[in-house]
Amino acid sequence: MEDNRQLFAQALAPLLSDYLTTEDIYNLIEVPNHEEHGDLAFPTFTLARELRQSPPKIAQDLTEQMDTSNFADVQAMGPFINIKLKRAQTGQGVVHQILEEKSHYGDVDLGHGEKMVIDMSSPNIAKPMSMGHLRSTVIGNAIANIAKKVNYTPVRINHLGDWGTQFGRLIVAYTKWGDEEKVRANPVKELVDLYVRFHEELEEHPELEEEGREAFKRLEDGDKKALKLWQWFRDESLKEFERVYDLLGIEFDSNQGEAFYNDKMQAVIDELEDKHITTIDNGATLVKLDEEDLPPALIKRTDGATLYITRDLSAANYRKDNYDFAKAVYVVGNEQANHFRQMKAVLKRMGRDWSEDIVHVPFGLITLAGETLSTRQGKVVLLEDVLNEAMELAEKQITEKNPDLENKEAVARVVGVGAVIFYDLKTDRMTGFDFDLDQIVQFEGETGPYVQYTYARSMSMLRRYGKDIDPAVDYQLDDDYSWRLIKQLADYQRTVIYAAESYEPSVVAKYAIHLAQAFNRYYANVRILEEDDQLEARVALVKAVTIVLKDALALLGLEAPEEM
Repeated sequence: MEDNRQLFAQALAPLLSDYLTTEDIYNLIEVPNHEEHGDLAFPTFTLARELRQSPPKIAQDLTEQMDTSNFADVQAMGPFINIKLKRAQTGQGVVHQILEEKSHYGDVDLGHGEKMVIDMSSPNIAKPMSMGHLRSTVIGNAIANIAKKVNYTPVRINHLGDWGTQFGRLIVAYTKWGDEEKVRANPVKELVDLYVRFHEELEEHPELEEEGREAFKRLEDGDKKALKLWQWFRDESLKEFERVYDLLGIEFDSNQGEAFYNDKMQAVIDELEDKHITTIDNGATLVKLDEEDLPPALIKRTDGATLYITRDLSAANYRKDNYDFAKAVYVVGNEQANHFRQMKAVLKRMGRDWSEDIVHVPFGLITLAGETLSTRQGKVVLLEDVLNEAMELAEKQITEKNPDLENKEAVARVVGVGAVIFYDLKTDRMTGFDFDLDQIVQFEGETGPYVQYTYARSMSMLRRYGKDIDPAVDYQLDDDYSWRLIKQLADYQRTVIYAAESYEPSVVAKYAIHLAQAFNRYYANVRILEEDDQLEARVALVKAVTIVLKDALALLGLEAPEEM
């Protein structure tokens, strides 16, 4: 795809080779704040010191010297060089390429087919999937989709929280207060109630904490009764998780949880000891990380019980051995940032140079009515319930807008679930947000249903046209509305690259919103299906929009319904 920024950078490069590389110039190019100033602009501020001239003088001199043959207009505007592109020529290249490449438009080879393992979702067994699990799940899935677009081979890993001291607490709670019939009738709800009760009782009976640790130690030592309870809790939880993943349309390549690494941890502990990396402090085994300005990494407690980091070190080694990854991405909340710094530091001490390929992708929290969600405090909002309610709201709105629509329930599922996913992903991942379902499932505004409805509207127009579109159509449109669409379409690959390199799906979500908005302005102001000599060109542009909108939604994990 001919990159207009690259053309601009190449036109300036011969004049600035002593000061900036072509890549430097490319990265400085921006879009003017006012459309009438042009399509792209290059600021000259960075050259003022080197050239000992004012930025406006530099801009004027460069404008007079550069090759302008690829542009419709080039002007110096104060400290900026502003260019206007050749509309019909640019549009022809963009539309032809999209119609030829279809869903591969925007593909780029950043990953060279190498593997990117993505640790995502990872709920704890014996607890339902709550709204607190949404972000890791959908951000991780979108990162995997975007990785595939840039030619990585994504490996989605659901590192289930199926081990740890919390299961000792749950075993204690079930043994003391559990009712087998109630748990069998409604497993996860009853287990959550027991977990909450444990923490309530803990305030009056602090000795319960030690009982929980002892129960987990029995579990680690292979106690049959403890293992039987643990396996039961795990099996029932997985059934519930699968229902939610089916709704979200997400599949995993691995569901190996923490327990899978139980027999692999000793090798890591032995290596740390053999290499004199660990220290014994009051009976606990730890790695001091003073040089890295980090707190010590606790490898084993005084009672011999292992911790999260012990299993994560084992998991990292296993994944490198089995997948030979180019990148290992952990989509985990920002509160775990130190944990991953510690893990990478310990791996580096162990001589694992590939620790540099580990990337922690943090994110902010979801709140509900301003309050943080917490299983311990009983503030649980079930993700499955939210998705079901979103589908009901979507079906209600679809019924009002299009009462005769076939497959209404199937479309409502796509729209309702998509609304929840899109609302999460349109937010910069480090920014938390307050969840309001009524605002999320709206067909107007910057929402998933708005983008999906735009796609459905454009597909309806293609059905009304009713003819095949020649990918080599003579494209000669140069009106403002089609030009804004073309500029959005031309920017797709750059958007994908930025999203991939920054592990930021919100870039794609915002792109989809802007493309949908540009199309709706086009739809409102241009008589697209009017019979004249530009009809086929206008319809070809609509077809190009449908291809890119559908692909952008797919990267985010949303389907694109053809009717709504």
